[in-house]
Amino acid sequence: MMSENGGSPRKASFGQSMRAVFWSFFGVRKRSDLEADATQLNPLHVIAAALISAAIFIGVLILVVRAVVG
Repeated sequence: MMSENGGSPRKASFGQSMRAVFWSFFGVRKRSDLEADATQLNPLHVIAAALISAAIFIGVLILVVRAVVG
């Protein structure tokens, strides 16, 4: 999306980056969303969101394994 003044595209928030990374973990993204992400998302936000999401995912896996084994 272009901003109203016709300048550069609007930047996405960190929450939007988290949502994009969340859906990417499942591999479920529409092409239009992917193209919008490529122009709007801040790469540093995506890296931070990916690290946070990976840590949460690993934590959940550890809890599930401990619950099943122990």
